[in-house]
Amino acid sequence: MNKRFQIAHREAWIGIGLALFNFIWWFGFAYGLGGRSMEEYSYIWGLPDWFFYSCIVGFVIMTFLVWLVVALFFKNVSFEEEGDSE
Repeated sequence: MNKRFQIAHREAWIGIGLALFNFIWWFGFAYGLGGRSMEEYSYIWGLPDWFFYSCIVGFVIMTFLVWLVVALFFKNVSFEEEGDSE
């Protein structure tokens, strides 16, 4: 298999892993903390804690993780075929 495709497959699996982590994070906080009655909610900055942790904190964590993964694991790959002399 061409090295470009090996790199692309590895990066695709990393992306799938990040998406699964994001979904598990969001689902865990949204339905874990959000499954209580409204009287039991605690609020952070005027937002229910389940929303704050699932959407606000989750967004910040995912933004940092995507930046980190791209900086450390992703590589620049040429779209040109190896051996083309244009």
